[in-house]
Amino acid sequence: MKAVVRTRYGPPEVLRLADVPTPVPKNGEVLVEVHAVSLNASDWETLVGKPAYARMGGPFRPPNHVLGSDIAGRVMAAGRRVTAFGPGDDVFADILLSKGGLAYEEAAALPQAGMIALRGICGKEQVQPGHQVLINGAGGGSGMYAIQLAKLNGAEVTGVDNTEKLEFMRSLGADHVIDYTRDDFTASGRGYDLILDLAAHQTAFAYRESLRPGGRYLYVGGSVATLLQVLLAGPVIGRAESKKIRLLGVRQGVQHLAPLVELVQAGKVATVIDRRYRLSQVPEALRYLGEGHAKGKVVVIAG
Repeated sequence: MKAVVRTRYGPPEVLRLADVPTPVPKNGEVLVEVHAVSLNASDWETLVGKPAYARMGGPFRPPNHVLGSDIAGRVMAAGRRVTAFGPGDDVFADILLSKGGLAYEEAAALPQAGMIALRGICGKEQVQPGHQVLINGAGGGSGMYAIQLAKLNGAEVTGVDNTEKLEFMRSLGADHVIDYTRDDFTASGRGYDLILDLAAHQTAFAYRESLRPGGRYLYVGGSVATLLQVLLAGPVIGRAESKKIRLLGVRQGVQHLAPLVELVQAGKVATVIDRRYRLSQVPEALRYLGEGHAKGKVVVIAG
């Protein structure tokens, strides 16, 4: 079978299209014929090996030669002890598509980006009507879903991203948009009930000042320096005003993603696919994503 592989960290040029052995599913595994793959920021980070935590599995060489995490396709074979799926079943990640449900491309876009948005907006402390919500990095895949979920919950939403994504964020329902290349939202003096940070590069103290009393800041991705500040100082620096500064914990599993799947199937939340690439075009697809151009999701399709 065909796969895009790499044996070292680096730019998209380290990738090559190669023939690899077709795997045989072990106990508890299924073999899926992949019809579509969506790209995430984590794919770019794992490709180039930056930030440093992207190399946790292998500091000098990547342990996995094939990138990718979110897929949609059809089960071709199942190992022993597999009871939930069988040959011919349509799946995305480990989630069975309902009959007449999602197209492969739309399904491939959901798992990682959708789970982050769902947990950030509709988690234990769910966004409520009238809340002020800011989403940093709102023009990407997770941001695309997060804006729509926050609006469905009745929030006033501010989206932050680069210049070319401002109109895209407005089209998703953002009430306000900020171009981070021109303005620093932490210096505006405005307070938020929730900051969902998909691209954190400010200090934890700056984020604290941008929260209303009782507000929450959730770190998803960004610089190692900010990550360490959130981990070490976050639990302490906002305590006086009941502000919570922490990492976003993301659960996996069909039972957790199902509410978003239902909203997408009902047409209440849209999946926007910016560009589609063939398997042979994976380096170009990752470069487009890594340079910050993607509005919504970038998808790689079979062929």
